[in-house]
Amino acid sequence: MKATHVKRRIPLTLAAAAVLALSACSGSGTPDADPSASPTAGARTAGASCIDTPSGDASKSVKVSGDFGKAPEVTVDGPLTVDATERTIVTEGDGAEIAAGATANIALAAYNGKTGEAIAQLAYNADSPLPATMNDGALVPGVVRAVECTTVGSRIVAVVPAADGFAAEQATTLGLGADDPIVIVVDVLSQAATRADGVDQPAPEGFPAVTLADDGAPTITIPDAAPPTETKIANLKVGNGAEVTDGASVTVQYTGINWNTKKVFDSSWDRGQSATFVTSQVIPGFTKALVGQKVGSQVIAIIPPADGYGDKGQGTDIGGTDTIVFVVDILGTQPAAAGQ
Repeated sequence: MKATHVKRRIPLTLAAAAVLALSACSGSGTPDADPSASPTAGARTAGASCIDTPSGDASKSVKVSGDFGKAPEVTVDGPLTVDATERTIVTEGDGAEIAAGATANIALAAYNGKTGEAIAQLAYNADSPLPATMNDGALVPGVVRAVECTTVGSRIVAVVPAADGFAAEQATTLGLGADDPIVIVVDVLSQAATRADGVDQPAPEGFPAVTLADDGAPTITIPDAAPPTETKIANLKVGNGAEVTDGASVTVQYTGINWNTKKVFDSSWDRGQSATFVTSQVIPGFTKALVGQKVGSQVIAIIPPADGYGDKGQGTDIGGTDTIVFVVDILGTQPAAAGQ
C-alpha cells in the first residue's frame, strides 16, 4: 500500500515533546520541576564512538523529494517491517560529522511505517530548528540512530522499529499501534553550539562571581553574604539568536550551586552533554531565567526556595531553606505551536 501524506499533523508541542521525551529526566537537583525524576539513562558523552546505522531494504524503499530544509514530500510503500533501525542517506552533506553526545539542529518529519500516514513535521523553519542531542537517554533512540555519524547538510530517511521508537503511551497518543514502525526524514541543519557565544555583560553588584574554563564550563564563587529573598536574574552574555518563548523546549548547558553550602549539586558540563527542558516543566525560577532570553545568552539566576524546590528541598543537596544559583548557557530553542 503506497501512501503519500504531508497534511495531517499532530500538534507541534505534542510531537516535539515525544521526540524529546527523555530529555527532561535528570538527577537530583536539576531544574526539572518533578523531584522524583530519575537519572538519565543510556548517557553517552560527547567524543564517544558514534553508531553508523546501516541502510536496508525498508529505508531504501521510502521515496523522498523536495528541497533540503523545507518540508519533504514522502511516499511510504507500506506496511514496512524492520527488526532494527535502518538508515539511508538521501543527500550527503559536506559539513561537520555529528558525533555521539553532540547536539545537532535538525528538522524532522515522521510517518507511520505501517499506514504511511503523517505523524508530524517539526522545525522546517530556519529560525527555530529542533536541537537534538545524540544520546539514547535524551532523545528517542531511533532519531539518534538516524542522525548520529551523519554530516551537517545531510537529508536522511530512517525506518525505526517500535523498540527504538516512542514509549507505549506516547505511541498511542501519536496514533501509532504498539508494533508500528516509524519512518522519519531528518534534515541535519547545523551542529549546535556547545557554549554561549553572546556579548559579555558585567554581573550586577552582589551576584556570585563567574569564571569560565577554556571549554566554557563555569566556576561560580558565592559571596560571603546572605542570599536575596527574591529571585534575581542577570545576563552574563547577551545572544542574538531565537527568543525563548513560554512553553518552548530549550537546549542548555548549566551548573547549579547551593548558595548556603557553596557546593555544586548538578552540572551538565560534568556529564559532557547539553540538556533539553520544556520551560513549563521546570522549577519557576528556572523558567523565569529562560523565557524572554535569546539563544547565545548566558544567564545567572539566584533562586530562593519559593521559586525553587520549596520548603521540602531536593534530595540531600538542597535544604528547604536553601537558595540555589544556576548559570545557564542557552544553546537552542524550539517554540511551542501557536495556541498550544
